[in-house]
Amino acid sequence: MKITFITGAGSGLGKEFAKLYAKDKQNLLLVDINNESLNKVKEEILSIYKDIEVFTLQADLTKLSELNRVYEYTVQNNFFVNNVVNAAGFGDREDFKNMNIDKQLNMTNLDCNALLYFTRVFLDNMLKENDGHIINISSIAGFIPGPYMCTYHACKAYVLLLGESISYELKGTNVHLLTLCPGPFNSNFVKLAHNDYTFSKIKPVDANVVASFGYKKSKKNKTLAIVGFKNKLTIFITRFFSRKFVTKSSAKTMKKDA
Repeated sequence: MKITFITGAGSGLGKEFAKLYAKDKQNLLLVDINNESLNKVKEEILSIYKDIEVFTLQADLTKLSELNRVYEYTVQNNFFVNNVVNAAGFGDREDFKNMNIDKQLNMTNLDCNALLYFTRVFLDNMLKENDGHIINISSIAGFIPGPYMCTYHACKAYVLLLGESISYELKGTNVHLLTLCPGPFNSNFVKLAHNDYTFSKIKPVDANVVASFGYKKSKKNKTLAIVGFKNKLTIFITRFFSRKFVTKSSAKTMKKDA
C-alpha cells in the first residue's frame, strides 16, 4: 500500500498537510506525541474523505527507539512510503546561559535527528520504485543567526543545508526533496517557544497557507521554497550586510533589550 507519512500531524502544519494529502486521496500514516490530537485529526479527515485509509501512531520522536518502532511499523505493514512530511519540531526562546540542556537536546533530536532518520530510511524504497516526495520543514530562521533562540536557528540551518545537499544528490531520479522555509505562522509553536515578543512584531500567517504553498511547490518538484515575498526579500537583503549586523538585527527581533 502506498502511504503518505507525516510527523507532527496532531496539530499545526502537520495537520494541514494531512488534510491536503487526504484531499488528493492519499492514504495516511500520521505520527505525533499527542494521541488525543491524532485521533481528532483522523476523525476529522475520515468524516470528509471516506475512501482512504488513515493510520495513527503515538510516538516520542526525540528517542531513537521510538524512531525505530515507527519505521518497523511501516515495514511490518508492507507500506510503501512515497510521500514524507517531516513537520514535527519545536523551538525555545531563552538566553543560552539559562537554557535547560535536556530541552535543547530534545530539540536537536526532534528537529534534526528524527527528520534525518525518516528522510534516510524511506529513501531506499523511493529510489527503488523511482517515486517519492519528501518535504522537510526548515524556516527563514535557518538562514540567519538567532541570539536568544540559538539552538532552534541552528537546527533549522541544519535542515536547510541537509535538504539542499540531498536534493542535489537526487538529480536525475524521480525522487524529490523540498526544503520548506516559512516565517512565523499560527500554531502551538509560540506557546511552546515562549516567543511572544517576536510574534508581536511580525504578523504570522495561517498554517494552512504555509502547507498549501509547500504542497504546490513539492508537486512542482522544487527543492527550496521560502514562504512569502517579505521573507524572500529579508533573506535576499541579508547578503548585502555583515554577519555582525545581521546577527544584531536578528537579536532585536527576539528580545526587547537585545
